[in-house]
Amino acid sequence: MIRSVDDLENEILREHSRRQVDAIVRWVGRDKSRFKDLMTLFLRGDYRVTQRAAWSVSACALRHPELIAPWLGKMVTRMQEPGVHVAVPRNVLRIFESIRIPKPLQGKMVTMCFDYLFDPSSPIALQAYSMTILLNVAQEEPDLRNELRATIERLLPTGSPGISARARRVLRKLEGKRKPAT
Repeated sequence: MIRSVDDLENEILREHSRRQVDAIVRWVGRDKSRFKDLMTLFLRGDYRVTQRAAWSVSACALRHPELIAPWLGKMVTRMQEPGVHVAVPRNVLRIFESIRIPKPLQGKMVTMCFDYLFDPSSPIALQAYSMTILLNVAQEEPDLRNELRATIERLLPTGSPGISARARRVLRKLEGKRKPAT
């Protein structure tokens, strides 16, 4: 039974599995106070706690997006900290892929996402999520489309099968949104 942040931390550390994440998501539900406890561990926990909490944070946010809005800026800051476990940016990007990014965070997110795409050592998940995030922003900011298209076309010849599939899907969506020539 989880009654405190310490109990939540113990649960997070007890088992790293989908079943455990689902249990934590059920425990949090729509409760802002419980989500705050989870975010406390995500933002200030040690390396392993942060890594494991990241999965639960993203699962909660995807199920109850209203919980995540006040935390977006802190999450972006956390994912940029040196030495952070790759699970942190992966799960933060997973969230940003499915939400409308607030204007004050768009510039920072666009820069980070392009950085992930340009860095061949970036994990595939970070590159894939970045493409979708950039596509979503480009739908609001058409000036971004050409840069995104060129970047993705540069990735295609050397991309993994997963990156290539995501790249083709994003390119199709970019083409589908193109305005007809006059």
